[in-house]
Amino acid sequence: MTTTDVDLDKHTYDLDRAHVFHSWSAQGALNPMVVAGGRGTVVWDHSGREYLDFSSQMVNLNIGHQHPAVTAAIAAQAAQLSTIAPGTANLARGEAAQRITALAPEGMNKVFFTNGGADANENAIRMARLHTGRDKVLSTYRSYHGNTGAAVVATGDWRRMPNEYARAHVHFFGPYLYRSEFWADSPEQECERALRHLERIVQCEGPQSIAAILLESVPGTAGILLPPPGYLAGVREIADRYGIVLILDEVMAGFGRTGRWFAFQGHDVTPDLITFAKGVNSGYVPVGGVIISDAIAHTFDERVFPGGLTYSGHPLACASIVAALDAMRAEGIVEHAASIGRDAIGPALSELAQDIPLVGEVRGEGVFWAIELVTDRAERTPVPAQTMARIKTALTERGVLVFLADNRIHVVPPCVVTADEVATATAAIRDVLIDVQEGE
Repeated sequence: MTTTDVDLDKHTYDLDRAHVFHSWSAQGALNPMVVAGGRGTVVWDHSGREYLDFSSQMVNLNIGHQHPAVTAAIAAQAAQLSTIAPGTANLARGEAAQRITALAPEGMNKVFFTNGGADANENAIRMARLHTGRDKVLSTYRSYHGNTGAAVVATGDWRRMPNEYARAHVHFFGPYLYRSEFWADSPEQECERALRHLERIVQCEGPQSIAAILLESVPGTAGILLPPPGYLAGVREIADRYGIVLILDEVMAGFGRTGRWFAFQGHDVTPDLITFAKGVNSGYVPVGGVIISDAIAHTFDERVFPGGLTYSGHPLACASIVAALDAMRAEGIVEHAASIGRDAIGPALSELAQDIPLVGEVRGEGVFWAIELVTDRAERTPVPAQTMARIKTALTERGVLVFLADNRIHVVPPCVVTADEVATATAAIRDVLIDVQEGE
């Protein structure tokens, strides 16, 4: 460590605090960590202190930091053509769309590119409304769909409440057996009762007024809530029965996060619209999009689609998508995510649940897991926010970055994580939870 390195960390920090306004934060209390570089599953500051990244930053870095194929593709595209208007035909854009639709179900052959996941959901809602001639959008209370006008109102969590400016949004409860809203005591009961609840909402709101049901295939920030068997297929049946468009939000769950290209592929369901972002290129350049069924795409063959973005299908973003998806295929990264979840993360977290009373439940698949923390297992009382803050600080001090939400530790490393790295991170989590438990 040199004085210059320490000074650079301080300079970076001081610049941030003087000039950067951060999202979802009270600005005065912020103490952001400095990150200078990264590789694979590791990041470091200017002084060289390393951290194991089990947050994937915003649960988007599926391919890991600084994958050489992706950074090289961005550099090559920048040297050839850095930007171009969305109304042109561009090779990188066409190849990116081709790669994405090749992974989608049959009958989904078009992609509308956006700048991220929020405006992907925004435009999917717009498409559903125009296609059906209806207005209402149904989504769950335990959800996050982004921070733009309609997307944040479709969101179910607290971030919706200061931002409720969009029209015609209705919320309902999705399945969550650990904290069931339906007094269920089995996955089968939870599924049956959650579907009945949804259909009654549809009936009471008036099916003729409902354009879309918008669901995260696996709710992410809300708790990595794996849908019980039959639930997504049941939602599809309800949507079909009433002529409603089914939008599945794969922004966080897609492109390897669950050990599949799309999370819904494990649930015998085909949506009408798929929204994506994050893992499609691991966030190397901002991008998102909507994969559109042929039926909805044909709605706009002779009718203008009233939506667009200056940076839709940006060449740098599209080049990064092509490189990321090609590398993920060539290196078996999605298959690795499935196996590391099954053979390393799942067993390690199950041991935590057996050994540490603070752990109420663990759940997940692939590299998409949550540890739900409680002060009382019988009552399932959530661990308070101040305790969660202590846990995050203690893990960071041990060199492990985690994604925390409410009373949960989300274990969401890049898809390329190794078994040794899983062992290191889960050992740190174990030590911190034991320390917290003994200190309560």
